[in-house]
Amino acid sequence: MAAGSVALAALLTATLLQAPAVAACDAPVPSATQPGYSVADPDCDVDGTPFTPIAGSAVHTGIEQGAAYRIEVPRRWNGRLVIFAHGFRGGGRVVFVSNPSLREHYLDRGYAWAASSYQLNGYEVGQGVRDSHALIALFGRVTGTPARSVLMTGESMGGHVTAVAIERHPRAFTGAMPVCGVLGDTALWDHFLDANVTAAALAGVPIRFPDVPSESYDAEWRAQVAEIVTRLGPPASLTPAGRAWSDVVERRTGGERPGFDASFAYWNTARSLEPFADLPFLFGLYPGLSGRAENVSGNRQTVYRITDGPRLTPAERRLNAEVLRVSPGIPGGDAIPRVHGRPRVPVLSLHTTGDLFVPFSMEQIYARRAHTPLFVSRAIRAPGHCDFTQAELRTGFDDLTRWIATGHRATGDAILNPRAVAAPSFGCRFTTETRAGFPPCSY
Repeated sequence: MAAGSVALAALLTATLLQAPAVAACDAPVPSATQPGYSVADPDCDVDGTPFTPIAGSAVHTGIEQGAAYRIEVPRRWNGRLVIFAHGFRGGGRVVFVSNPSLREHYLDRGYAWAASSYQLNGYEVGQGVRDSHALIALFGRVTGTPARSVLMTGESMGGHVTAVAIERHPRAFTGAMPVCGVLGDTALWDHFLDANVTAAALAGVPIRFPDVPSESYDAEWRAQVAEIVTRLGPPASLTPAGRAWSDVVERRTGGERPGFDASFAYWNTARSLEPFADLPFLFGLYPGLSGRAENVSGNRQTVYRITDGPRLTPAERRLNAEVLRVSPGIPGGDAIPRVHGRPRVPVLSLHTTGDLFVPFSMEQIYARRAHTPLFVSRAIRAPGHCDFTQAELRTGFDDLTRWIATGHRATGDAILNPRAVAAPSFGCRFTTETRAGFPPCSY
């Protein structure tokens, strides 16, 4: 297996696990609020081992309204609390709580943290917002001392939870740090649609967009993907059509930027999610394969570009004439709520430039909507999803808390400037180590 596939497999095993092992832990108990769901033991980690507090910290765990929670307070608590929102966990029926990757850093800095399993799995942002916000009052109740200020943070779908939470509850939070977040809400499903319909059009393979997913369509799609992949070529030796597809995807996911070729190969070498783990990653995410995504994605008005010229080339005109067009459906509702981009508190976000699961363009969409100095985005030169070093995350957190304390805005990258994004040095400022396929920076 290629290195990219190994890394992605490890990531997905960690973040998309359906349920934790329960050896040495209590068995999951039936949910009191969600029929058919169970709640895993909050005193155990995902790997089935008992949760171990960091020396000197106080831990509070339990199940509240069908969601497991975990709270950890350092010995020298500064009165501040970080709420952590986890990412997408597939469609399993066991919910479980997990630790933030900056757990030790929070405690070292005197911050307590709290996390919820949410009552539901799947892409359920509204539920994530409610269960995460409820942790603020729960914290004061179980510890006996309310937090005097609260930060919100989350990764991937948890970044979506974070962005919505600070808009719905603007007085509850003093700052936010979404990372690898779905800050463009339903535009994520447009990305999946774009990648697949343009691949098919450039390969000359007719496809359709099913109203209702079915096993017969799954078989049809697998056969079509096999033909598409053959005509586009493998990542290491793309055909002209494959090269054009890469150029389209690059422009739809953030624009020309350093390291994209390596990232494109990474994602097309990686396998997709279950039940399409036999397909290249992006092809397993075609919106028509899910029961909900066809309701939120569309491309009727999308103009696909292969180049950055002032006018469409003949190849681009042909692509836009031949690509399958899908009418946008209903809004995402409570499960995929809109992010308006109206933060009232400082927001510092991190995103990897090569991410094609939750693409870098999510940051640009949010920046255009927000159009405020309260939003700062940092580009990290890496191909994977949530592929950050501890140093990159720690620096982001420390700079955010300094911004909140002093009022001096943290620095970020010019993510809306196409020339800046295309520059060879883009992302070097906040990237701490060189990833495969990216030219080194002068650190």
